[in-house]
Amino acid sequence: MGFGDLKTPAGLQVLNDYLADKSYIEGYVPSQADVAVFEAVSGPPPADLCHALRWYNHIKSYEKEKASLPGVKKSLGKYGPAGVEDTTGSGASEAKDDDDIDLFGSDDEEESEEAKRLREERLAQYESKKAKKPAVVAKSSILLDVKPWDDETDMAKLEECVRSIQADGLVWGSSKLVPVGYGIKKLQIQCVVEDDKVGTDMLEEQITAFEDYVQSMDVAAFNKI
Repeated sequence: MGFGDLKTPAGLQVLNDYLADKSYIEGYVPSQADVAVFEAVSGPPPADLCHALRWYNHIKSYEKEKASLPGVKKSLGKYGPAGVEDTTGSGASEAKDDDDIDLFGSDDEEESEEAKRLREERLAQYESKKAKKPAVVAKSSILLDVKPWDDETDMAKLEECVRSIQADGLVWGSSKLVPVGYGIKKLQIQCVVEDDKVGTDMLEEQITAFEDYVQSMDVAAFNKI
């Protein structure tokens, strides 16, 4: 078992093919098997080896937790596809003391130009899809009770004043007069509003501003659409 020489394009290709249908070197969670193989790779695989690059970036995110990942780290020859021998070099010219090198890289390490370009392309694609997606407009149906001062109030004029209130996100609907006693009738009127643009406080302020006709305004019903 093995991946060949993981410091060469051929070895990385074997790793990429191996990860085509796998998320991790072994099992279904990151483990010491992933750490062992990660530490044998010189750096991020090229973008055309998408499976290996995806795995590399994912395992790198476990930099601070690598020691606590499950499993026991084995030699590279214990991982990978059968029939491939591990030939990854570990000569003195390449080896460094574990205390002198962080094989996972640091957050301050400069990312490669290829990785940076790939990240920017994916970010641009995401922003483009997000911009094309139509925004969901939250709306509400509101039933208002508008009460006059007395039975001598011109209710037709009162309704005209109410409907004269115009705003972006406000649509007036049907209305009717409802008796409240002593010959007095209130105006009950429906409207649909966009929640981000029109609120009941604004409606009350503008309706009660017609103080010659309106005594008060109440919300009789409020339903989200």
